[in-house]
Amino acid sequence: MEAVAKLNNVPSSPRKMRLVANLIRGKSVTRALGLLKFEANAGAPKLEKLLLSALSNWQAANEDARIEDANLYIKEIRVDEGKMLKRLRPAPQGRGHRIRKRSNHVTLVIDSKVEAEPVETSTSNEAK
Repeated sequence: MEAVAKLNNVPSSPRKMRLVANLIRGKSVTRALGLLKFEANAGAPKLEKLLLSALSNWQAANEDARIEDANLYIKEIRVDEGKMLKRLRPAPQGRGHRIRKRSNHVTLVIDSKVEAEPVETSTSNEAK
């Protein structure tokens, strides 16, 4: 059972947020929380909070299951471009340079890994 959490209009560029998102893509939830806790990039606290929100959403959907036993991992993390605010900065000789203040949208999906049970192969004499 998967859980989704979304974070919209984060006031940082998508490129900077993708640097942090690539660190935790495909990792287990506990490992990802540990990485985000000590990451120096400015997007890390926001992604840590989003991951905790996804964890809470998973807990609400699966009330009877324990988080420790679920073997949760980050199934998908997507950073999309959000609205762009366009501003003008004064430049020499009466001109203006355009400043683009970017934002992003982050979507995080966590899921539980299902351990594949070993398939027993029959060693009968019929195959020979």
